[in-house]
Amino acid sequence: MILHELIDYPTLRIIWWVLLGVLLIGFAVMDGFDLGAATLLPFVARNDLERRVVINSVGPVWEGNQVWLILGGGAIFAAWPPLYAVSFSGFYLAMFAILFALILRPVGFKYRSKRESPTWRSRWDWALFIGGVVPTLIMGVAVGNVLQGVPFRFGSDLRIFYDGTTLFELLNPFALLAGLLSVSMIVMHGASWLALKTTGEVAARSRRYGSIAALATIALFALGGLWLWAGIDGYRFTSAVVMDGPSNPLAKTVEQGTGIWFENYAAHPWTMIAPALGFAGAALALLLLRTGREVLPILASAVSIVGIISTVGLSMFPFILPSSVDPRSSLTVWDASSSHLTLFIMLVVTVIFIPLIVAYTSWVYRVLWGKVDEEEIRDGTGHAY
Repeated sequence: MILHELIDYPTLRIIWWVLLGVLLIGFAVMDGFDLGAATLLPFVARNDLERRVVINSVGPVWEGNQVWLILGGGAIFAAWPPLYAVSFSGFYLAMFAILFALILRPVGFKYRSKRESPTWRSRWDWALFIGGVVPTLIMGVAVGNVLQGVPFRFGSDLRIFYDGTTLFELLNPFALLAGLLSVSMIVMHGASWLALKTTGEVAARSRRYGSIAALATIALFALGGLWLWAGIDGYRFTSAVVMDGPSNPLAKTVEQGTGIWFENYAAHPWTMIAPALGFAGAALALLLLRTGREVLPILASAVSIVGIISTVGLSMFPFILPSSVDPRSSLTVWDASSSHLTLFIMLVVTVIFIPLIVAYTSWVYRVLWGKVDEEEIRDGTGHAY
C-alpha cells in the first residue's frame, strides 16, 4: 500500500477542514488579545505611563502570535488552492487594507518611545489603534460576506472570474454587523488580557470596557443569528455528493434558500455546542470581569471566540466559500482541496511542527508570566517599549 493511502481522501479533506478552523481560531485567540489591547489603548490609558503599561503587556509576545496568521494563510494556499485564489484576489483591496494596518503595528511598537515628544507618541498610539481595530473589523466583514456568498464564478475551463466591483460593496449591513461582532469579541478578549497583566486604573478601566464588549458580543451574536435565519440565503447540494472525486467545483448543482445555514444543527444536534459556547463564554467573561477575577476572564473569552468561529464553520459545512452569482461554482470541502498526496504530506508536516509551536509558545508565556510593573517602566528596567 502507498503510504498516503493509509488515510482515505474524504477523511483527509475533513481533517484539513478542521485544521483550517483550528488555525483560524488559533489566530483569533492568540493574536486577538493584542489586537484588542491595541484597540483599547486610547480608552483604558489616560497618560503616557499608562499607555506604556498597555503596550508592554503585549509588546514581547505580539510578533510570536502572528505565526498563527501565517499558518492560516499558508494552509489555505496549500490545502485549498481555489479558496486562496478566489479570496485573496477577490478581496484584494480588503486584504491590502488589512496589510497596511498590520504594517503600522511593528512600526508603532518600535518607534513609539524613540522620542519624548507627546505629539510623536500620540501619533504612534493612534497608529497602534488603527493596527488593532482595522484588521479586526475587516476580517469580520469578510466573514459576513462569505456567509452571504461572494460574487465569483468559474468558466468552463475553471478560470476564475470575480464579478465584484469596489471595496465598499463588501460593507453591506450584514457584513458590517459581522465586523462589529468581530471587534466586540476581540475587545472583550483584549480587555481580559489587560485585566490579567495590569494593575490599578488601567485594569479597572479594562474590566469596564471588557464588560461592555462582552454584552455587545452576546447581543450582536444573537442578532446575527436571527438575521442569518430570517434574511440570508444559505446553500445546499441538490446533486449527489461525491466526497472522493477530483476537485472540480462545477461537478455539482446547488440551490439557495432562507434558513438553510441552520439545517446542520437540526441534522446533528451536537453542533449546537458551538453557539452555546459562544454565548456562555461571553456571559462568563462578563461575570468574571465584573467580579475582579484575573486569569479566568481570558479563558472564558477564548471559549467564546472558539464557539463563535466554530458556529460559522459548522453552519456552512461542507461549503467553505459560496458563490452568490453562480451557486454551482461554490467551493466546498469535497471539490476545492489539493490532491490526496499533497494533503497527506502537509498533514505529516503539521503533526510535527504544530506541537513544537505550541510547546515554544507555552514556554514563552511561562517565562513572561506576571504583571507589567509601572515602577520598572518608570525607571527603565525590564521593559523595552
